[in-house]
Formats: sequence, C-alpha cells, structure tokens
Amino acid sequence: MRKIILEDGTTYIGDAFGSESDKMLELVFNTSPVGYQEIISDPSYTDQAVVMAYPLIGNYGINKDDFESDKLLIGALIVKEYVDEPSNFRSVSSLSDCMKEHDIAGVTGIDTRSLIRKIREFGSCKVLITSKDISSEEGIGLLRDWDYSHDQVKRAGIGENEVFLPANGKEEFHVALIDCGAKANIIRSLNALNIKVTAVKSTTPASDILSLGVDGVLISNGPGDPVDNETTIETVKALHGKLPIMGICLGHQILALSYGAKTYKLKFGHRGGNHPVKNLMTDKVEITSQNHSYAVDKESAIKAGLEITHINLLDDTIEGIRCVKDKAFSVQYHPESAPGPEDSKYLFDEFIKMLRGQKNA
Repeated sequence: MRKIILEDGTTYIGDAFGSESDKMLELVFNTSPVGYQEIISDPSYTDQAVVMAYPLIGNYGINKDDFESDKLLIGALIVKEYVDEPSNFRSVSSLSDCMKEHDIAGVTGIDTRSLIRKIREFGSCKVLITSKDISSEEGIGLLRDWDYSHDQVKRAGIGENEVFLPANGKEEFHVALIDCGAKANIIRSLNALNIKVTAVKSTTPASDILSLGVDGVLISNGPGDPVDNETTIETVKALHGKLPIMGICLGHQILALSYGAKTYKLKFGHRGGNHPVKNLMTDKVEITSQNHSYAVDKESAIKAGLEITHINLLDDTIEGIRCVKDKAFSVQYHPESAPGPEDSKYLFDEFIKMLRGQKNA
C-alpha cells in the first residue's frame, strides 16, 4: 500500500514500485506518452513527484543510452498502470529496479486523471508519499512544516569543469555550458554540430569563463526558482555583449533576469512534448517539448528592452526573447527535445550563426 496525501488533505491510495522511501515533494504532471527514462533522469525534476498522464508506463524498460543525467534527482513517479515485465530489445532493466537504485518512489494503481484534474484546477502543490498509516490531518501538518529546497541547482549541476568533444574529432567552435542541471542531449546536440563543450559550474565567474577562450556561452536548463541563482544571474549580466549567449529553459529565465526582467510561477507549469509555440519572426508554429514551473513576465521583459520572439499558443506566455545588440537569445522550451519533436533544432543553427559572426568579427 502506498498513500499520496496532498497539502489540502486529498488522499489517494495505490501500490508501490521503485523505492519505498517516504517523500515530501512538489506535485506536477507530464503529458508525454513516451520518454519516462528521460523524465526520471532530467535534473529539472529535482524534488518533484511527476504524475504521468499517459496510462501505461514501464512497458519498454530502461536502456543504457537514453539517460539525460547520471544524477537522478526526481523524487517520485505516479502512474495509472505500471508494467514490470518490459518488452524491448534495448532494455537492460525494469523501470522499478532503476528507481530502487536511485531512491525514486513509485505509485501505481490510482486514478491519475482525477489527480491531474486536481493539479490543473488548484495548481502544483506539496505532496507526501508514504507507506505508513498516516491520517490526512497528520499529512497536512507534515507538509505545512516542509519547505521547498533552494539549493537544487547546486545539487543538479556539475561539480567540476568537464570537457565534451565531438565524436568526429572536428572542433569548429568552443562553447562554455553554464551547467544548472543540463540535460545530456544538449551536449550531444552541440557536439553533433562540431562544437567542443566545456561544462562549468553555475557559480563560475564571468572572468573564468572568458579565460577559457570560448566562442560563446549556453545557459542550461535546471530545477527550482530562477531568482535563487543570484551568482549565475550576475555572471550572465557581466557577459552581455562580450560573447554570444543562448539560454534554454531555466537558462532562458536567467538571461531575462540578467537584463532586469522578472519571472513568476505558473499555476501548474508546462510539461510535455506537444506544446504549440509561435515564432513571431517567421509566423511559423513549432510543436515543442517543455518542462518548467516558471515564466518570464511579459511587461517587465519589454521594459528591460528585450524583444519577444516566441509565444505559447495555449496561454500566451513568453517562450523566447533576444537582444540583438548583445547577440543573446533564449527559449523557454527544449530544442534538444529528449523526448519530443524536432521542430526546434534550428535554434542551434541560429546559435552557430552567432558564433561564426563572433569568430569572424
């Protein structure tokens, strides 16, 4: 037996898989029908319990190649129906065994449609996942005393600088990746475009980044509230106009904050692989992969002198900004899309154009 208690006392009872540790987490949901391995290994889900909208999870197991990080910091996965006997030629273990190894709690056999409707109506919230016989009142008390962590980027990001080289040996450009909890496919995508990547800690000063002799900077995705990253915001601010800058997800929010714009928390965030985004430069619509709780405030971005380049067609939130003068741009969604569509890969080509212009200047 596994009990899920929300901070308003709403309770669901299901069965356990994965780790049986008790957890207090932030409750969110994801609408992707595939990609649970990438989801549990995405550092942006640090300290979160993810409800999967797709009802059948675990059917293709876990393989060696699709991890987005070797740090699995997600807290829990909640599903309608869990499959413990995967069928896939790439599978090396079950999802449950992987989750046990990394202390990720699992709950199956609950009405996930009801739980997701609850999140959509009342917003993301705190949740207690426990195997103990705890009453709703006791659960509410425990959640009331628990607060969200503010060191998530520190835990999710890299510990020491690390260099990633293109597999073909060609190194046309060198980019510093400010690692706030970067997905591995960002690095793979850059390497595939003949870019050498030096991943640096999120607290690395601008002077140290410039001393690497890089052609540009990419600020990665990551977990938590963007305003918690004061040092990174100041670093990016100091890099304005000195190097081309690209931001992804949390990196998008950090870039906006570095120009003086503001961010705010969405009611239940955007998480899934089918979010429509309009490119205001081309009038084309992209289907995008997203995973975030926060957004950039539109009025403050305009006041800060930033140009809005992309908007979300579901709720009109900002999905992209740029500052042409400083050769800086960012998007709220994931052009590396693992899992997800490939509509947005052109953004890496845009970054390369900026790197080439910088190199030839």
